[in-house]
Amino acid sequence: MQKIKGKTWVFPDNVDTDMINPGRYLKLSADQAAKHIFEGIDPDFPSKFQAGDIIVAGKNFGCGSSRESAPAAIKLSGISAIISVFFARIFFRNAINLGLPVIECKEATRIEEGNEIEIDFENGVIYNLTKNESYSTTIYPPYIQEIINHGGLVNMLERKLSNKEIKL
Repeated sequence: MQKIKGKTWVFPDNVDTDMINPGRYLKLSADQAAKHIFEGIDPDFPSKFQAGDIIVAGKNFGCGSSRESAPAAIKLSGISAIISVFFARIFFRNAINLGLPVIECKEATRIEEGNEIEIDFENGVIYNLTKNESYSTTIYPPYIQEIINHGGLVNMLERKLSNKEIKL
């Protein structure tokens, strides 16, 4: 997997899917809903962040409903990755299935808003370039790396089917 580098935006513990993708936007297309991410926490957030930025949060990120629209909106917005102390399990799996890198790091709370960080997936390290610190994280198993590298589970399966790597 590649490395991702970007500026951080910090959110608290227990960010639920309605804070990520407010319910009033669920009838919009995924592309349109992506223009409203995190308005449930900060109504001005969509005008602040830039594509490639990274979300950092405390514990239990993505709790609440199991709707896939929350990680989809984050990915479509251009956010490159999410780091959290730990994720709600269904959010974590939905994000992986969509090809959105989500990284659990016990030291995520050491990262401050506006820090420049680099995530080294291959070695399981997050480098805080602003603070000259590094934090250990779990290395994705090969099958998760493959899903992320293909931009999601559906993309990976379509490629494998078109290349006849999978037989039905």
